[in-house]
Amino acid sequence: MADDGRHGLAGLAVSLFTVEGDALVVGGVPVSQLAETYDTPLFVYDAAGLRRGYRALVEAVLGLAEVFYSIKANPNPAIVRVFVEEGAGLEIASAAEYEVARGAGARSDRILFAGPGKRADELRHVVDHGIGEIHIESFGEIEHLAAIGCALSATIPVAIRINPSAAAQGGAMRMGGKPSPFGFDEEEIDSVLAAIAAQPRLDLRGIHLFAGTQILDAEVLASQWGYGLQLAGRVARRLGRPLATIDLGGGLGIPYFAGETALDLGRLRERVGDLIALVRDEPLIRDARIMIEPGRFLAGPAGIYVARVLAVKASRGTRFLVTDGGMHHHLAASGNLGQVIKRDYPIVAATGLSRPIQRATLVGPLCTPLDTLARQAELPDLRPGELVAILQSGAYGLTASPVGFLSHPTPAELIVDGGEASLIRRRGTFAAPIALP
Repeated sequence: MADDGRHGLAGLAVSLFTVEGDALVVGGVPVSQLAETYDTPLFVYDAAGLRRGYRALVEAVLGLAEVFYSIKANPNPAIVRVFVEEGAGLEIASAAEYEVARGAGARSDRILFAGPGKRADELRHVVDHGIGEIHIESFGEIEHLAAIGCALSATIPVAIRINPSAAAQGGAMRMGGKPSPFGFDEEEIDSVLAAIAAQPRLDLRGIHLFAGTQILDAEVLASQWGYGLQLAGRVARRLGRPLATIDLGGGLGIPYFAGETALDLGRLRERVGDLIALVRDEPLIRDARIMIEPGRFLAGPAGIYVARVLAVKASRGTRFLVTDGGMHHHLAASGNLGQVIKRDYPIVAATGLSRPIQRATLVGPLCTPLDTLARQAELPDLRPGELVAILQSGAYGLTASPVGFLSHPTPAELIVDGGEASLIRRRGTFAAPIALP
């Protein structure tokens, strides 16, 4: 991690990217240069940062699990291709993501398909074109897949997604131990196994567990994985045979807000040793292929969202910076993507980082008070035409946002690799509706 003596958000910028003088640089290219060439707002991704995060996680879980990238975090094909070239498998949640995965060069057997509402045509499509595993989440899905297998004379590799008991929950968004549309409740496993056993076209290979997300504590994460491995052993004993796969889910978090610290991969690596021993002690899962499927952790730190200040104004004692970017491109940064208490994402100036700091409220161009990107931002004394960069924006940015709201242009997306910037999504206009006769 680089250290030039800066503290706070500027220090985070230095740890993720580079600061030359008082300007933010991504992948060897100044952000101001990218904004001049491609206009604003825009998303910028650092290919080296993507690779660095992937390799660090692979090293942390070596000997226990393979790393699959969850495409939903950022489905841009250029991002997906970086991870495929690094050796990652892929987790998808739609037929469109399947096409992205194949277009990025992924083999069909390196793709997992999960999600609570898969359509019958999507299931047929991936079965017809090849899929590593489909994770079943309802009894209706068992019936759909059985019918597809019969129609295509195919045996379909499947796993069951299990909604675990409260003992396995953790993270900022707890997904286990309560009513959930995701997967089967742990207490109904026996009936699920019986239903799948009655369908000869379904090859039950393993289980999928996902108990929480945005986990920053290595102990919580390791505890969840340990619970998942023990649950896999119990399922294997009920089946009376070994499991071929165990998907421990994602949930690895990144720090967004004041007081949060990054997941300690060193400590996670220490706990992985205990989990490897647990697997070796259970004969029915000893040879299983174990997977984790992070998305945010891999893509988030390598991206920034860049917006230009359009106006500076004061209102009743509050200083406002009005930018050309907002919640229509980056809903999560506005606090409207699952936050109960709205807190500020890490935001820095792209230039002028050494200037004195002034507190400001950062807002976008939309006609709604929801379009607030920061409420207590500590930024230099920025003027119209200057740039701000929202860090930790490589995941759940553009495709998780209401891009059609007020019909502003969609932003460009760039990837910077070895000092060269490539356009991976053009700046565009929100599509007009089809006129009725």
